Formats: sequence, structure tokens, C-alpha cells
Amino acid sequence: MPELSARRRLLVLAICCMSLLIVSLDNTALNVALPSMQDDLHAGTSGLQWTIDAYTLVLASLLMLAGSTADRIGRKRVFMAGLIVFTIGSALCSVAPDLDTLVIFRMVQAVGGSMLNPVAMSIITNTFTEPRERARAIGAWGAVVGISMAMGPLVGGLLVEAVSWRAIFWVNLPVGAAALLLTLRYVPESRAPKARRPDPVGQLLVIALFGALTYAIIEAPSAGLATVLPFAAVAVAALLGLLAYEPRRAEPLIDLRFFRSAPFSGATVIAISAFAALGGFLFLSTLYLQNVRGLDALHAGLWMLPMAVPTFLCAPLAGRLVGSRGPRVPLLIAGLAMTASAVLFAGFEGETSDVTLFVGYVLFGVGFGFVNAPITNTAVSGMPRAQAGVAAAVASTSRQLGQTLGVAVVGAVLAAGIGASSYREAFVTAARPGWWVLVLCGAAVLVVGVLTSGRWARRTAERTAERLEPGEVRQVVGVAERA
Repeated sequence: MPELSARRRLLVLAICCMSLLIVSLDNTALNVALPSMQDDLHAGTSGLQWTIDAYTLVLASLLMLAGSTADRIGRKRVFMAGLIVFTIGSALCSVAPDLDTLVIFRMVQAVGGSMLNPVAMSIITNTFTEPRERARAIGAWGAVVGISMAMGPLVGGLLVEAVSWRAIFWVNLPVGAAALLLTLRYVPESRAPKARRPDPVGQLLVIALFGALTYAIIEAPSAGLATVLPFAAVAVAALLGLLAYEPRRAEPLIDLRFFRSAPFSGATVIAISAFAALGGFLFLSTLYLQNVRGLDALHAGLWMLPMAVPTFLCAPLAGRLVGSRGPRVPLLIAGLAMTASAVLFAGFEGETSDVTLFVGYVLFGVGFGFVNAPITNTAVSGMPRAQAGVAAAVASTSRQLGQTLGVAVVGAVLAAGIGASSYREAFVTAARPGWWVLVLCGAAVLVVGVLTSGRWARRTAERTAERLEPGEVRQVVGVAERA
């Protein structure tokens, strides 16, 4: 990639952030629309789960393929293809006649989305090569999640009340078109110096693992153990297959040696835990506000602001802390705040006070705001630049897998607790085990963050760097020492 001026680098960052905005905005706005979709499409709890998880599942399954493909054939080319497919998928979702068709069109959307965020992160990594500058760029990237959290529920609520849930997908059309034109004009092409060969067997195993696991979790409450056990067996077999097959390939879909680095493995576990908490939190919160408290979509969206604003404000601060002091402090803050928020919600009653509700949302927003920058920076900083796309894709895959599992597990717990009762009567009691699942997720962020950001973790990162590419060791040690 040619050396860019400071102004051009900021413009590239802004364009990449636009892709994150439409993907994140789509998810947060759609959560507010779930009760409206439930009524319009006559969907049960599992149907609502699939409208979210069909997207995140396909996204998680294809992210590593998109990252390695972008490194091979060109990041700009893949990024532009992703914008086109995502925009078309959004248009199709807006006209879906029933739940099954909507789920299929959400999967089309996800195919495009898989080419956006990891490839955009790879572009950012190769544009901002100085570690501190890159950490700040990643902090700004994380702030976009806060913007989408603030805008998504409000925009979604307004559109649902003024038009219908279908209008949510219209927002992606002009933003996607603008991002496409700007990418064509201003983003330079880049690719890895050495092209990586495709790994179709590894890709199929990843799809089988994620798909079978998610289906087994979501359908367990309604389909029964006998139906889901074969899918659980497929998931286990696919995992074992990946562990046995990938190390034998010269150029695997994912280099399992990455996970010998404790900071990288820790970032993966933390990403899964944090985004599982986010997915479950949004799913339960939306249903609670509208089905228990009786709020309309707009007022439910307004209640998301106490979470969105701290996320927006804390993300750039987290980026600066990672750049100056390493990932430990932001991860400690994130783990404590997310755990405290989930504990607070676990003790809620149906008509809990507004002050308690407000504090719970603020705490979760602070925690989530601090978690994104250390995850991303740790995942990509210790890797050779030639594999930036794959490393960024692993981090993005972990996020999407976490959100998929969060919605699947919490939704399954909720569905099992509600049974044949009405939401208003049974929701609070049925949701309590789900909130405790989120407590465990927050605790995992805290504990794993502490364990994988010390001296022992730094030594594992150094040894991993030597195995991956000896010429990159100096850069890796420089990043790790600040941890």
C-alpha cells in the first residue's frame, strides 16, 4: 500500500467506519423492531432468534474466508463487493413477505457483511502502521459502535412507529451507495505479499460447527433433545475435524498457531464473552421494555441511550489507554462494569424503578465501550502484517460468534421459562437465568483479561511471533511490552 498523507488516512478511516455503521446500525435498529416483527410475521421466540442469528451465523462462518480472500486478491476489491451485496440484501429484506423469506434475505445480507468489517479492519491496520496511531484509529472505529447504539434504537423506533419494521432496512441503501463511491475514489488497493491458497475443507468445517451448534441451542426448547442431539454431534465432529485437519495444511483457513499466543487467545475468548453479553442484553432488554413495560418502539429506543452514550464516549478513551498503557486497564473496567450491570438486571422485578434501570444501562454501556479496542488491537498487533486480514477476521468472527451464541442461549433459556404463558406474565421470572448467563460473560471478560495481559502472556506472544515470522518479532515485543 502506498504511503498516504495524514488527511487521506483519516478519510480511509472514515470510509471504513461507514461500513461498520451500516452493519451495526442494522443490528441495533432491528432489535427494537422485534416485537413489531413478532406481531406482523406471527413469530415465536425461536423465530425472533433466527432473524438475528441467521445474520450473525453466516457472518461468523464467512469472516475468515473473506479476510484471507481479501489478503489474496485485494482488500479494496473485496470490500466493494461486500458493500454491493450488503446493500442488495438490505433491499430484499425490506420486501420479505414472511419470516422464512426474511431469514433467507438476512443471510444474503450477511454474505456481504462478511466482506466488510474484517476487510475494513485490515485496511485500517495497513493504513495506520504506527502502533499508537493505530490504537487510536481502532478507538475511533469502536466509537462507531457507540454511534450505532445511539442512532439505531432511535432510528429504528421512529421508523417502526412512522412506517413499519421494513423501513429499517432502507437506511442501509444510501449509506451503502455513498461508501461504495467513496471507496472507489479514495481507498488504495492492497494485498498480502504472498497469496494464501483457499481452504474449502476448513471453510465447510467452520460452517458445520457454527451452524449445527446454533441450531441445537435455539431449537432445543421446542424441538426436544432427540432432535437436536444429532446437530450437537455434528458440531463436535466439525470441531475435532478442524483441530485435526488445519495444522496439516501449509496455508490453513486459520493458523492454529495464533492461539499459542495468550493475548491472542484471550482476545478471542473475551470477544466471544463480551458480544454474547451484548447480544443477550439487547434481546432481553427490547422484549422487557415493550412486552412487560408496554412501551412503544420509539420509547424503548430512547431507553437505549443511557447505554449507547457511554459506549460512544468510552471507546476512544479505551483506544488511547491501549495505546499508552496496554489492554489490561480497559479490560478490567469492561469486565467489572458489564458484570455489575448484569447482576443488577438479574435482580429486577417487572416494575423496577427507572433509576435502577438507568444505572444498569449506563454500566453496561461503559463496560462495552471499554472492551472493543483492546480486543481488536491485541488480535492484530502481534501478527505479521501479511496475515492482517486473517487475524482481523478471527477477531471479527469471535464477535459475531459471541453475539450468535448470546442470542441463542439467552433466547433458549427464555423460551423454556415462558412455555405456554404470556410474555407479560412470565417474562421477568423466565429471563432471570438469562441475566445470570450474562453475569458469567462479564466475569469471563474480567478474569481472562487479567490472565492474558501480564508477563507470562507477553512471553507466549514472543514465542508465537518467532514461529510465525521471525522478522516481525521486534514489532510484536514492542506492542506486548506496553501490556
